[in-house]
Formats: sequence, C-alpha cells, structure tokens
Amino acid sequence: MSVRIDIAGLRPERVAVVAAPLAELGMALHALSEPGHHPGLQGWVTGVTARLDSHLADRMCEADFLWRTTFSDLFLPCAGVPGGSTLPGATLADDLDVLDKLSDEQFVDAALEFTCALPYSLPGPGALADAGLRRRAVELAAARGPQQVRFTERLLADPPRIRAWLRQFLEDCDEAFFARTWSRLHHQLAADTRHKTELLRRKGLAEALSAVSPAVALDEAASRITVDKLGDGRTATAEGGLLLVPTSLGRPHLMVLHRYGWQPVLHYPVGSPELAAPPSVEQLTLRMTALSHPVRMRLCRSLARSACTTSELAQVHGMTAPEISRHLGVLKKAGLVTTRRRGRYVLHQLDVTTVARLGSDFLEGVLR
Repeated sequence: MSVRIDIAGLRPERVAVVAAPLAELGMALHALSEPGHHPGLQGWVTGVTARLDSHLADRMCEADFLWRTTFSDLFLPCAGVPGGSTLPGATLADDLDVLDKLSDEQFVDAALEFTCALPYSLPGPGALADAGLRRRAVELAAARGPQQVRFTERLLADPPRIRAWLRQFLEDCDEAFFARTWSRLHHQLAADTRHKTELLRRKGLAEALSAVSPAVALDEAASRITVDKLGDGRTATAEGGLLLVPTSLGRPHLMVLHRYGWQPVLHYPVGSPELAAPPSVEQLTLRMTALSHPVRMRLCRSLARSACTTSELAQVHGMTAPEISRHLGVLKKAGLVTTRRRGRYVLHQLDVTTVARLGSDFLEGVLR
C-alpha cells in the first residue's frame, strides 16, 4: 500500500519547498479537535482551549469534519489553481485570497471529501454538475450524522454562502489564537524550507525527499515518488510542479495531496532528531503478524526474561527444536528477536525496545 506520484519529466525548478499558513491553520484546528493524535501538543492545546471564546468554539464544531476526520484539500488551495505553479501565500490573508480563486466546483468537491462521494484521484463529474452525485453526497453525509447533512445541503444549495462562512471563521481563528501561534512557528518552518531547498540544489530530489521522511522514496529512474502509507493512490505532476510543505503541528501525519487535476503536495512534519524513524507499513505488518500466533507469544515471554538457546526453548515449551527454529525465524524476520553467539551456543533474546514501540508505531502507521 502506498501513494505514488509520477514525476517523469519534472524539471528541478518546478519543485518548491514552502511554508503554508493556511495549511498550518488546518493542522492547528485538527490538533484542537483530536488532541489524542498529538500528545506532544497537549500544553498548546490546553492553553488555546482555555482562552477560546465559547461562540468560536461552537462554530469550530459546525464543520470540524473538514479538519478532524479528513484533511480537506481546501487548506492547500494553491494546488488547485490551474497551471500547477501557484505557491502558498506568504500570510494567511494571502492564502485565503488563493482559496477564493478556486471555482465553486473545486471548492464543493474538496469540501465533500469527508463523504467519500467523489472519485479522488480519477477524473469525473463534480457534485454541482451531476444530480446523482449530489444525492449520493447527501446520503453518505446522512450516515455520518445530522450536522454533516446540514452542511452538505447548504454547500450544494449555496456554495458562495459557505465559502464566505468558512473564510470568516478562519479569519476569526487567526485573530483568536493562530496569529500568535504562526508568529512562533514560522521561523522553524522557514529554517526547514531553507534546509530542504539547499538539499534540492546541492544534492538533488532524492536526498531532499529522504530528509522529508523515511516513508518517502524516489525510484532509481527518478520518475516516481512512493510514499509508504496505509492507503493507495496515484497522481502525476504532468505539466505542473511538486510542492513540499512542512508543518510544525502535524506529527505524526504525513499527507499527500493527490487529487486529480491538482498539483501534488507532500505535507510533512518537521523532523525531530530525537524521534526514531517508524517502521514501514510492510515491517509493521510483519511484526504484528509474528505476534499473532500463541506459540510465538509464549516464546516471547521466555525470551523477554533471558537469552535462551533453541534447545532450552524446546524443552521448556515441549516442542521439537525444528518447530522452535521455525517460530524464531518468523520473529527474527520481523525484527523482534536478536541473536548472539556465546562459544558454541547461539542465544536468542526478545528486543524489548522494539516490542515496546509497537503501540506507537502502529498508531503512527495508521495516522500517517
């Protein structure tokens, strides 16, 4: 499972690393709505929530599915401007002006992403032009609750009204808390964009992508970017460019905007050297599968207490040495058991640190 971006023929000058204030506001709203995704932001979330006006807090719930359960592409509107070369605005006001450049059809389709009513990475008609899709969007919204139905019906009936509501809401969020947050964060984001831009210039795209995230890779032909995620998708830069957009509030989310007809965007969390790189989806699957067998779970209990030879494990668990070896092979392939030689004996031991990280690794894989 992965998201792939075909970049064949992409010129180096069409790759840009740039901070996006509106995208960061989207991440701020997400963190406020889902603080459990972001344990490192608990202090910030508590401080903002304590100062938040009750009326604004209520309005924040009216369409929180745009940033809580999905990451609406409306927060990266530059990607939807025709030509594939528009950059995010330098300020939130500039970014909101870019949002105003999207057509009503683009706005509605992006806003309805939470209903999964429309094909995302394939061409097709939009909800404003297709009566069947409009009905389907309302039906799917109904499955998610009355609030989503009301929003969907108003959006389809009067897009300009919802657009004006959203812009006013985002401007009020800026005044209430985001302007202070952005003034603190944009220096870190600017430093990251300078670093990645220098990597692009001096060492090329592969090196820059590697610095973005261990989950992002460029193939040997430099024609395809693969992002390791629990999901599938595909897009291409075609005649447009590629944007790399850092976020200080987004960890552990690594997002790929791959909407059909829009400029591809990698929206990545700014790196923290103290955090170990999470395993790939494939490695995570191997580890969880390895631990799903009751015999291997019992072996882990023994191996967590001390290093053991194969014959010792066979004796303790009442199994043959070949049976134990097969189960140990599965655990070693998954990276859960280490092996060392002591004289003529081979000792196996559970990698406690790796096992202890499984919960957070799983959560990061799901949220990535």
